[in-house]
Formats: sequence, structure tokens, C-alpha cells
Amino acid sequence: MQRELHYCPTCGAPMSREIPPGDDRERYVCSRDGEIFYQNPLVVVGTVTEHDGRILLCRRAIEPRAGFWTLPAGFLELGETTAEAGLRETREEALAEVELGPLFALFNVAHIGQVHMFYRATLPRADGHAAGPESAETALVAPGDIPWRQLAFPTIHRALERYLADRERGEFGLHTDDLGRESWHGILDREPEQPIEWG
Repeated sequence: MQRELHYCPTCGAPMSREIPPGDDRERYVCSRDGEIFYQNPLVVVGTVTEHDGRILLCRRAIEPRAGFWTLPAGFLELGETTAEAGLRETREEALAEVELGPLFALFNVAHIGQVHMFYRATLPRADGHAAGPESAETALVAPGDIPWRQLAFPTIHRALERYLADRERGEFGLHTDDLGRESWHGILDREPEQPIEWG
């Protein structure tokens, strides 16, 4: 989603929306000096972390989608690689130090201006996770116990589907997909359920 700019971040003059010479789309342009401000997609990076056949999930403690389950993931920061972001987000959300594997999935979510990337990862110890500041709880979940209707975002659903299918086949690939607005229908209408008692 694009952030609206009403005033120039540099000088405070009003902003206009126009197509600059040589460009093919509208940009924010400073009305005083013509400086162009480009807005680009945000990158979300996370991990599909496994230990002994179970997948690490986090219950979100913050909006959006507080109370729903997700893979540990978050926004790429300036100055870090996507791999570093995957490790950092897993550490922040699940207090887990994982062994990072290869890039597993890349999903374009163009209608909200985001790209979501997921790496495969391994958790060395079953007790090596706990809720970080943005999580209400964490759990290692067997494939048959994944709360599919309680997953926070369509990209989480898609990443887990692809991961489990590859694992069943015994061969992991790199998955790319475009998730449009239709993938969100019905997702945002759901209410979080009561805490799940994991076996």
C-alpha cells in the first residue's frame, strides 16, 4: 500500500501527483523544486522452520491480525541481506536461533505493494523457541495440526502448502507466485479463536 505524501519531506512544500518526463507512471513531485519521490514495494522476509517434522508457528500479539498464527517474518531493514532478515525476524518473533537453508518461496503481493520471501530453516532444539515481543505464543506444530483457518495471511497459507507438498515429494524447489486481492477474500473477516492446546 502506498503512503500518501501531502507535503515534501525535504522542504515542506505541497506535493503533486504527476508523470515526470521520461517516466510511465504518476509519482509524487515537490511543487517547489520538482524533486521526485519514488515509492517502491516493501519486502517481507521469514522462515519456514522445522524441527523433527514439526513447523514453528507464532501467534501474533500485534496488529494486523493479532491472535492469528503466522510464520516468523517481518520487514527487511536497510543494511541487511534477506537472509539476515530471515534470521533476525525468527529470533525476534520466536526467540529462536535457527540454521538457515535456501530461499524457498517468493510471493508478489502487488496490490499492497509488498514482496514476501521465505527461507527454509532448521531449529536445532525442540525447546529453542519462545514468544518474542510481537508474539503471544509459539509452538512446534505437526502438519496435521496446522490451524489453517487461523493463519494470519494468504502468503503464510501458500508457503506452508508448498512446503508440505515438497516435503511429501522429498524434493524442495523454489516457488514463486502472484497473490492478488482475491486471495484475501474471507481471510480478513475471520475472528481469532481461543488458544489451541497442542498435543
